[in-house]
Amino acid sequence: MLYFTRWRALGIILTALIVCLCAVPNFFPEAQVKTWPAWAQRRLVLGLDLQGGSYLLLEVDSNYVKKEKLDQIRDDVRRVLREAKIGYTGLSSKGDAVEVRVKDTDLQNALAKLRDLSQPLGGLLGSNGQRSLEVSDAGGGLIRLTVPQAAITERVRQTIEQSIQIVERRVNQLGTVEPVIQRQGTDRILVQVPGLQDPTRLKELLGKTAKMEFRMVDASVPPDQAQKGSLPPESELLMSASSPKVPYVVKKQVLVSGGDLTDAQPGFDQRTGEPIVSFKFNTSGARKFAQATQENVGLPFAIVLDNEVISAPVIREPITGGQGQISGSFTVQSANDLAILLRAGALPAPLTVIEERTVGPGLGQDSIEKGELAAYVGSIMVIVFMLLTYRLFGVFANIAVAINVAMIFGLLSLLNATLTLPGIAGIVLTVGIAVDSNVLIYERIREELRGGRNAISAIDAGFKRALATILDSNITTFIAAAVLFYIGTGPVRGFAVTLGIGIITTVFTAFTLTRLIVAWWVRWKRPQSVPI
Repeated sequence: MLYFTRWRALGIILTALIVCLCAVPNFFPEAQVKTWPAWAQRRLVLGLDLQGGSYLLLEVDSNYVKKEKLDQIRDDVRRVLREAKIGYTGLSSKGDAVEVRVKDTDLQNALAKLRDLSQPLGGLLGSNGQRSLEVSDAGGGLIRLTVPQAAITERVRQTIEQSIQIVERRVNQLGTVEPVIQRQGTDRILVQVPGLQDPTRLKELLGKTAKMEFRMVDASVPPDQAQKGSLPPESELLMSASSPKVPYVVKKQVLVSGGDLTDAQPGFDQRTGEPIVSFKFNTSGARKFAQATQENVGLPFAIVLDNEVISAPVIREPITGGQGQISGSFTVQSANDLAILLRAGALPAPLTVIEERTVGPGLGQDSIEKGELAAYVGSIMVIVFMLLTYRLFGVFANIAVAINVAMIFGLLSLLNATLTLPGIAGIVLTVGIAVDSNVLIYERIREELRGGRNAISAIDAGFKRALATILDSNITTFIAAAVLFYIGTGPVRGFAVTLGIGIITTVFTAFTLTRLIVAWWVRWKRPQSVPI
């Protein structure tokens, strides 16, 4: 156990040195680190509780998801029955179901066609034989298409996953560092943005669905008559986004949706100097937009964002290049925010802020100072204890523990991990665990000495026989850290990461580095007794 070949010893030293060097960027200003090569820019990111920032808990509107699902089913029913040339009446949504009435002679054909709309639910639910739609004959030619609760739950889950991706894109557009965006529960999203002290703009960005649509303005009905209730069934009344509010009668048919946008950039109108947003369609969107503008030259069309008209220009000539611009009462920031929303894409459902917290930089700095103080006090007490108890071997243990802590910071930096206050607690705890491994080894050496072994034999047996005990204790602790990581959220995961990495480095330093130092000392001194 005490014999090391030259190459093995060199490998241990180089491994420890390289991992420790990964922590070096944390000791230089961020602006200076950014001038270094990309591979050398990895560093720790301070969490929300250490550098301050904004915390938002968002909830998806489940009722909206349900309504969208029923609207989609209603449209599918209309399409299927028209394609099959089956006459129908009374197509409507009631509760969790869509109902439609057909003639008795067409009933069986209609049931067969509509049952094709029902699909097995994916994931674990699919193994239970549950389907996305239950199609039944309610009697008298009435067909009822019911959405089971399992299908609603699955749709909410899909909406959450899609919303997380869009929220992440929107937050990243703000230029923030290492935001934390993750699912919480069944219908909530946790957003933590370190360094962002004003959550107002963040709430505005995340609170908008950003569902953009290009529709024609219905010029056949004056807005004042529409406000009195005189609305054609294929049109609806929308208000302008800017103040004072202006009513518009807009056709429900969507010419082009925001999903066909590929890019959106803020800019300035060359003629008026006003802020605008320039947009670009994909191939499909460009084709649909060109066709719509060719067929409606001289007529106004509405650019609708979240059911508000942000602009209603008149089509002067066909727009065939797949590009255009949105003008209105924009400020520079509102134009930039709109471009961010359009680039990131529309949320599949509205998000509501149900919890909001802002951590100031002063509180974060206080947390850092308290965490550092706890780390220093704990480390000093451990160092003193080891020196008083094990003398020279305590020095060896303290050297190994110092390298162990440096390796933890190096690995965290290599992973670009976020360091939180519980993470600091995990590092302090790791110091104790690392020393505990050395205590087990040294106490085993003492037992071997009391058993009559000579110095070198006792040292060798101490390392060899303590191995199983140390591995057992560290593996069980690592399993606990892994469970905390996979089940926990936020700061709990930060604690689990530092604890897990600390256990790995502890095993490395206890059975390679400490043993190498002791082996060198034994080769140099050839001791007859152990100063322990």
